[in-house]
Amino acid sequence: MTRYLLRRLPSAVLVLFAASVLIFLLLRLVPGDPALTLAGPDASPETIAAIRHQLGLDRSIPAQYVTWLENLCTFDLGRSYIIGGRIADLVGRGLTNTLVLTGAALLLAVVVSVAVGVVSVAWPNRWFNALVAAANTVAVALPTFVTGVLLVLVFAVAIPVLPAGGVPPEGFIARPDIAVQYLLLPSICLALPVGAALTRFLTESLRTELGKPYVLTARSQGISHWQIVTRGALRNAVPTMLTALGLQTGQLLGGAVLVEAAFAWPGIGQLVEQGISRRDYPVVQVLLLLSVAVFVTIQLVTDIAHAYLDPRIRIGARS
Repeated sequence: MTRYLLRRLPSAVLVLFAASVLIFLLLRLVPGDPALTLAGPDASPETIAAIRHQLGLDRSIPAQYVTWLENLCTFDLGRSYIIGGRIADLVGRGLTNTLVLTGAALLLAVVVSVAVGVVSVAWPNRWFNALVAAANTVAVALPTFVTGVLLVLVFAVAIPVLPAGGVPPEGFIARPDIAVQYLLLPSICLALPVGAALTRFLTESLRTELGKPYVLTARSQGISHWQIVTRGALRNAVPTMLTALGLQTGQLLGGAVLVEAAFAWPGIGQLVEQGISRRDYPVVQVLLLLSVAVFVTIQLVTDIAHAYLDPRIRIGARS
């Protein structure tokens, strides 16, 4: 396992380095000048030049990149140009809210997909399977912002039983019952397409497993269909499901941007929107690189978990 991890790490580091270069260069091509935004439309050229010098924008692009990379390696994320405050504090608050939301949505998606997938295969019923297929199609087809608006209209306006948006005023830990109410609508909205994809993938994987020879052997020994599905087929379907889960987790984080906007959730998505609209380069750079780092980490963890559960991958890594 250690050897497999060491083989995967260099490619992950290379991806992060290439992403940092592309992000830094692409942001410099975006129209607009942060110094002009800070100085205001009536500022003199001398004032704008002084602000550019103070921010280090008058240096060459390679010099700016090297300085930024050195600061990142020492965990000094710098300060925001426009939004204000230390970037580490801004990212910390936004990331906490985003992780809480995505964690709740991921848990909901996994629990529902496993339950529905196992029931669909263990107790096959034409009407139930048709209902699940229709629900999966609608969940995948509807954009998250449409689902979010519908959920707010139904459960916050027509039947006002849940908050329309925002985060718990006392935090997530002080009043868990209140926190669940604030989390329910956005987490359902975010979990629907991911849960639908996982349900479809797990159901097909279980049906494929039931066609393998070991299932016929288990049936000949008198083992019940429920035990075959839950103890045999499900266990063998988990490694391949992990790969799909890793891909869906990345999609989950991407969809969180729209969900946060629909429910006024102050997370990373809202911070990205503020940074881009105000041309706050340092904030956007850190957030984009953080997004790449999260995707790379999720993929690496997924591959390691897959290799741990499937020895054939580890054996292939040693060859």
